[in-house]
Amino acid sequence: MRTSVSSQSNRGKGVGLGLAVASAIAFGGSGVAAKPLIEAGLDPLHVVWLRVTGAALVMSPLAVRHRALLRSRPALLAGFGLLGVAGVQAFYFAAISRIPVGVALLVEYLAPALVLGWVRFVQRRPVTRAAALGVVLAVGGLACVVEVWSGLGFDALGLLLALAAACCQVGYFVLSDQGADSGDDAPDPLGVIAYGLLVGAVVLTVVTRPWGMDWSVLGHAAGMNGVEVPAWLLLGWIVLVATVVAYVTGVVSVRRLSAQVAGVVACLEAVIATVLAWVLLGEHLSAPQIVGGAVVLLGAFIAQSSAPAKGSAEPVAAGGPERELSARGTAA
Repeated sequence: MRTSVSSQSNRGKGVGLGLAVASAIAFGGSGVAAKPLIEAGLDPLHVVWLRVTGAALVMSPLAVRHRALLRSRPALLAGFGLLGVAGVQAFYFAAISRIPVGVALLVEYLAPALVLGWVRFVQRRPVTRAAALGVVLAVGGLACVVEVWSGLGFDALGLLLALAAACCQVGYFVLSDQGADSGDDAPDPLGVIAYGLLVGAVVLTVVTRPWGMDWSVLGHAAGMNGVEVPAWLLLGWIVLVATVVAYVTGVVSVRRLSAQVAGVVACLEAVIATVLAWVLLGEHLSAPQIVGGAVVLLGAFIAQSSAPAKGSAEPVAAGGPERELSARGTAA
């Protein structure tokens, strides 16, 4: 009997690991599909609006099902919509219009380091030595990615936009950590995602005014390193795969694995995005940048894996945002 239970548990973890990898692949492909649309003439904010609004429509039945969240968790829904959806994605898409996709995403991996800074210097709580080491590695690796020895090898505004996306992640992390519950009182993450997308769509509608968008771009093709791809196909990938499928598989994977394991697997997103951008967009990174990217991900891995269990009296590592959703911070 124990063997049967153990076998079922292993199968469940195997499925969860597969879903976590699928989520990382889906999220990692968002920037690669969005950049050709931006280069074809769409404003980055309009691409974000199309992504968020399309996904919100697809997931609206879940919002109806979890409508009680409007009364029980209005601050969390607003924070996720404003920061985790609208803020992160708007700044990320604006960043990739100026710098390579892989670089923009690696800059976002400073978010755990920034959370630790908030915990240590604002909340004045201790952090583990392992987490501090992860921060040092992440910052050092990022210095290689942006080539600080050459006076920044990339557009400075693009790097600032990517950093702003990381800051929006931090804001959501802090909000979700303050509102974290346990047991049956914890909000359903799919409901939070559905309402976050709706809130984000409303905010972005006001900010971007999509009625002035050049809709004709969607009827033509967009270039991907010399290959013409229908713009509507790229948009469909961004909405259905890189958003809806990515979020759902990420949440389900956390339920089969632990949040920390799923969060570590999510680090593959940056690797996948960099490889896809290399192959599909021709965005090549130098050897020092590749090494630096690996160090950034190693730092993120150490910070994730050193987080103590919830309720532990040990020093904190990464602020605990994984307790609310899917351990990845909804980055891209």
